[in-house]
Parts: sequence; structure tokens; C-alpha cells
Amino acid sequence: MTTPATTSDIRERALAELAGATTGPELDEWNIRYLGRERGELSRLLKSIPTLPPAERKPFGEAINALKRELEEAFSGRLDDVRKLELDRKLIYERIDATLPGRGIPFGYEHLLVSIRDEMIETFALLGFEVAEGPEIEDDWHNFTALNTPEDHPARDAQDTFYLQGGGLLRTQTSSVQIRYMEQHKPPIRIIAPGRVYRRDTITPRHYPIFHQIEGLYVDRDVTFADLKGTLHAFARRTFGEGADVRLRPSFFPFTEPSAELDVRCVFCASQGCRICSYSGWIEQGGCGMVDPAVLKNVGIDPEEYTGFAFGMGYDRTAMLKYEIPDIRLFWESDLRFLAQFSEA
Repeated sequence: MTTPATTSDIRERALAELAGATTGPELDEWNIRYLGRERGELSRLLKSIPTLPPAERKPFGEAINALKRELEEAFSGRLDDVRKLELDRKLIYERIDATLPGRGIPFGYEHLLVSIRDEMIETFALLGFEVAEGPEIEDDWHNFTALNTPEDHPARDAQDTFYLQGGGLLRTQTSSVQIRYMEQHKPPIRIIAPGRVYRRDTITPRHYPIFHQIEGLYVDRDVTFADLKGTLHAFARRTFGEGADVRLRPSFFPFTEPSAELDVRCVFCASQGCRICSYSGWIEQGGCGMVDPAVLKNVGIDPEEYTGFAFGMGYDRTAMLKYEIPDIRLFWESDLRFLAQFSEA
């Protein structure tokens, strides 16, 4: 008769493997292998009973059921033991020692561009400017046409501007905010418009296709170029120190007349000339000028009654100048080692 030998072999093997199981997954695997309803070894033996001679069927079935009860009891006991072992391991690795000193909580760092933006906003707020905002996805009117930009101007070219399907574009300057604000408000107007802008540009230590600007606008009666110059000098002294050396040189922008470029003396080479300043000794800070009368007419403001000035500067460039950062790409690398240097700036 094959029953005793068959059940005895399974019993010895099953109990030996059960004793060696030390984790929950190992016990689950053992349970399926021996006690599983579909593919377990005991189920397989029960399914073979009809193939035995009639005299052997009853004792064989009784032997299998007895073995099943024994293995189930053994499995239950081993499961309790393994759960206790796993709990002990968890307590060992996760125990709390109340006598140990507290662990410091790591903090992130405010991005330098956020810090310098807030600093510039504070500076212009002291000069009477308030913050205005506008969309980053713009239309041609607010980004170009209302700003007196000719149809054939290079800035409109697809090589310089990111155009979108449906006729929109990613704003190339926050001057578009000035147009939106003047359309909705009457003078006196004194605002700054900080924000992100986009231009197709080759990535270099000084250029990036995404950067940040603060545009300024002041429109009122009897506003002069001297007011613009005084505002920019006040900004430069508060940002770069009382001894900051700046210059205004003639330039051209479609939306201002007359126009000028604001330059700051290169802090990297003390005006001796380096690759950062293109060996000129000066770094361009931004553009400025008196608001062109055509721009005022486009937004319904009488240029015979009101005048104004506008300026724009990048706060990426301002941060590079103030903290002597040689490469604009560092702002986009999200390196905490870089940001940590300015955590108290």
C-alpha cells in the first residue's frame, strides 16, 4: 500500500521547509505549495483517490486529511513565530532612543532669482512703484503692435519669438503688461511688471531662452528724462552699493523715444575687460527711454497732456552682477550647493 510512504515523504519535506521559512513571503509560498486548493500537493493527492483500488481509497483519504490538519497547525504556529521575529527586527531597527539629541530637519533654499526679484520690487516700491502682472501667453497686439513695433521688425521673426498654434506667442518682454495696464487705468501710472519672458536664443554664459525681466512705467504730467535717470541711479545705488558706477548711452527701441541703454561697470574684471562683459568693461543692465507718443495713443492716453518713461531690466542679470555669478545657466541647474550660498543673501 502506497499511502504511508507517500504521506510520510510529504510530511517530512513540508515540516523541514516550514522550519526554514523565516519571512512572511516564504510562508505564503509554502502554504500555496502544500495546502493550496488548486495546486497544493495535498490537493493533488486527494484528486488521485479515484484512481486507487476501492480498498485503498478510504485509508488514503484519512491519512491525507490527518496530514493536512497537522500541517495547518504547524503552519499556524510557525506563522506566529515569524510574525514575532519580524516585529523584533522592526523594533531593533526602528526603536527610538529618547536620550539621543534631536535630528535637524533639512530645509530647502529660496531661489536666488526669487530673492533678487523681491529685493528689486522693494527698491522700486520705495520709489513709489506698485506691482502689475500679466499673462505669459500673449497676442501680437499687446506684445508687438501696441508697443509700436513695425511689421518687419526682427523681433517678430520666428527665429527670435516662440509662436504658438492659434496665433498666440510666448511674451518676449513684460512690456506687454504695461499696455494691458494702460488700457485699464488712467494716469498717473507708476508700475513695475516682474515676470518670466521667452526668446529664441543660443544658450551661453550670458543668454538663456527663458529669463526674467522687470519692466517699469511712469506716466503723468511733466515727466522728463531727468526723472528716468534719477530713478535708475537710485536703483543702482541701492542694489549695487553707493559707489555703483552706471552709464546711459543712446540706443533705439520702438516703444521709447529718446531711448537709452543702462550699463553697469563690470564687477568681474573691474572694467579691465573679460569674457563676461565681452571685454568692454561694462555689462548691459537694461533698456529705457521716454514712452513714444504713438504707444500712448494706442492705449487711449493723450500724449499732448501726458508724458512718461519706461525701463526694462533682467533680474537674472542683476543677480549675476550683484553676486558675481559668471554663468546664467547656474540658475537653471537646481543645485542646492549653489543656492545654499545665497540662503542669507
